[in-house]
Amino acid sequence: MNYILFDDSTRKDLFPLTFTRPIAEIRVGILTIREKWERYLNTETSVLTDKYLGIKYPIIKSSNNILINASVLPTKELVEAINQLQPDQSLVHGDYIIALHVIEKDLDDVNSIDAPIVEDVEKHEVGTLEEIECNLPHLKINYPWDIFSLNGKAIEDDFTLLTQGRKSQTISDSNQLIGKENIFLEAGAKVECAIINASTGPVYIGKDAEIMEGSVIRGPFALCDNSTVKMGAKIYGPTTIGPFSKIGGEVNNSVIFGYTNKAHDGFLGNSVLGEWCNLGADTNNSNLKTTYDEIRVWNYTEEKFIPTGLQFCGLIMGDHSKCGINTMFNTGTVVGVNANVVGHGFQRNFIPSFSWGNSITGYTTYDIDKAIEVAKSVYKRRNRELTKIEIDILRSVYELTFSYRNKVRLAR
Repeated sequence: MNYILFDDSTRKDLFPLTFTRPIAEIRVGILTIREKWERYLNTETSVLTDKYLGIKYPIIKSSNNILINASVLPTKELVEAINQLQPDQSLVHGDYIIALHVIEKDLDDVNSIDAPIVEDVEKHEVGTLEEIECNLPHLKINYPWDIFSLNGKAIEDDFTLLTQGRKSQTISDSNQLIGKENIFLEAGAKVECAIINASTGPVYIGKDAEIMEGSVIRGPFALCDNSTVKMGAKIYGPTTIGPFSKIGGEVNNSVIFGYTNKAHDGFLGNSVLGEWCNLGADTNNSNLKTTYDEIRVWNYTEEKFIPTGLQFCGLIMGDHSKCGINTMFNTGTVVGVNANVVGHGFQRNFIPSFSWGNSITGYTTYDIDKAIEVAKSVYKRRNRELTKIEIDILRSVYELTFSYRNKVRLAR
């Protein structure tokens, strides 16, 4: 059986995080959604996403294909139900499709499309699908704030998936540990002179990751491969630090996708940061209004601020964005892709992609060629090369987000 993870209609609701990746590449818990499905299915998958991303993430078709909604997180029971689907059958829950079984010729018109496909599968002549209602419990990511809100359960599920039947590397006696049985170190992980409380949730330390001296960690917590928690950091769960990241200061209930630095003091709470971001020293975000009101956050589908149902919500930041020292982000702020935020005072609650400036002096457009040169330099520091495909994706995002920059350009 061939499995394809498709972007459903929530993809635009998940902007700016999905400007540069399919939904399947979102990290929540320890693993990305795609990595979770591949472990549960015990096979590789491909994705069905928008055309400009499809060059990097191509779809692979076969005679029999099961398309799985990438915004749904897998469970053993879901996988069993999905594998029972026959051709032209779909597994649905309420108003969305969880999975559907189609033959290759029915995928001809959905090779790569420019719109989410949850409602488009039948429109593209896949045919009439027999719907099977599924009431199995599962998690679904609909908005960026779902990523940190559901992160605790996702860490626990991934911890079980990754560690069951395996033995942790030995942890040094220099550490003070609570709930040691819930702490797992992969090969090459280093932890010295830290305080770790895993009685509140599991703590996973990835391959060649390091927690430096004086750090205080409270689970659920995941530090992915090759990442570093710097000296004296204070981290409250549920928090995930993706691979190749450097984190310091105070962090609470946040998810960092990877290759991102928050290396200095400052507070990050109830937030999601994409890849290749950098927060300057003493950057802080608010995650609670002084009025304790429900927080509203910019939504790309509605093109307005919408209620989150949350009292705590901090910063949502797209890939490649950066901010200078002492930056202050207000409650429920959304920063797009490749934005450069510099200057004092609280920033706007919505900063479009490829914007440069601040709320006091205004914003100008970040030149796309300059942004690409900076991205090349950032990649080089990590011994990576920015590919032509990735450059083309950035150029596509630059064009797609023009109207948002135009609305706030030079705004004061």
